[in-house]
Amino acid sequence: MDRTRLHALLARESAEAERRNPRSQEAYARADHLFGRVPMTWMNKTAGVFPRYLAGARGARITDVDGHEYIDFCLGDTGAMAGHSPAAVTEAVDRRYAGLGGATAMLPTEDAEWVGAELTRRFGLARWSFSLTATDANRWAIRLARAVTGRPKILVNSYCYHGSVDESLIVVGPDGRGTARPGNVGAPCDVTLTSRVAEFNDLAGLERELAHGDVAAVLMEPALTNIGIVLPEPGYLAGVRDLTRRYGTLLINDETHTFSAGPGGCTAAWDLEPDLLTIGKAIGGGIPAGAYGLSADLAERLLDRADLDLVDMGGVGGTLAGNALSIAATRATLEHVLTDEAFARMAKLSERFEAGVRAGIEAHHLPWSVSRLGARTEYRFTSPVPRTGTESAAAADPELEDFLHLYLANRGILLTPFHNMALMCPDTTEQDVDTHTEVFAAALAELVG
Repeated sequence: MDRTRLHALLARESAEAERRNPRSQEAYARADHLFGRVPMTWMNKTAGVFPRYLAGARGARITDVDGHEYIDFCLGDTGAMAGHSPAAVTEAVDRRYAGLGGATAMLPTEDAEWVGAELTRRFGLARWSFSLTATDANRWAIRLARAVTGRPKILVNSYCYHGSVDESLIVVGPDGRGTARPGNVGAPCDVTLTSRVAEFNDLAGLERELAHGDVAAVLMEPALTNIGIVLPEPGYLAGVRDLTRRYGTLLINDETHTFSAGPGGCTAAWDLEPDLLTIGKAIGGGIPAGAYGLSADLAERLLDRADLDLVDMGGVGGTLAGNALSIAATRATLEHVLTDEAFARMAKLSERFEAGVRAGIEAHHLPWSVSRLGARTEYRFTSPVPRTGTESAAAADPELEDFLHLYLANRGILLTPFHNMALMCPDTTEQDVDTHTEVFAAALAELVG
């Protein structure tokens, strides 16, 4: 690739973003009382020198404070996979908060049992509890796994994503051993004291780590999603399940992003049998919500333990967890928005998106690849497709990524700022997808020359 050409194009698109978005730039400049000038520091992970500021959003569209409308394929990095402010969720939240009154009262609502039963139908796990984020769901699942096994360590895949869970911030280093993931902030201890790590799609590496006999649970995404989509090779997930059972280790499937695979995530689509399952983001239709499910046997084993304080000091709850508002939103999302039928339409649109990206790549003979997981599609600057998280991380090209993101945004299309991910929602249209195909092809034509 001609880096000089890339740098010139990137500078042009950066200047155009500044020209087009004066109100966003001014709002960012005035945000003196915010740490990093944004409500949460990850909002600075954006192409350009400042983020666009939100004015409003509906369905698959976002409008910024400068009046520009965007086709939104980011969808809150999965948090808005139901679309922005879907009508059923809006009505349920309004009824709960304004009509009936009471968002959080430390009392259960009848909606919760409906949600638990629906999650069981979709994912197969028999018992459910709720959180406000997938990060918390993972933290609590980890505590339960340690409690029931008596083992101290958690095993994850290199370059996995499980939110800000301390145990997950470990990667396979150049020497093949676990080491702290670069950039981790304020780690409470050396991560190798709490965690083990193996590459995704590496059963031999997994067995080597499990053989130590100190791993309470393997916490994994059935497909890596936050380092580019890395799909499991044939037989890999069955091998993981066999090895965890052989070594007395629990298996936790984190379906927060892989929910895109279908109404029951990868667990249902691929007939998986985890001991626990965690999920968050999308299930609340934009309202903070998370959940973790347990097999019937595991739930019974935990509830039978008189020494475990699961009510107060067990570290498996929070005052706002399971609140009436989040549960009402989750029921509306699962019952009326992210339905089985909606997932089928979203997957078809994602297939169309994948075909458009692949056509652009092949037209210019670029050594790139594209992968899809249900309603989610992503391209990487390498070919063939990466088979591990470490391989996918090595393919990163921040300058090239920023150019493509700015080029698309300046023409009314948003991708996930952390990577080149596009997600479909129930309101996404074929025309939305075709618009991306056309603009993506134009960007490649300018890039290649």
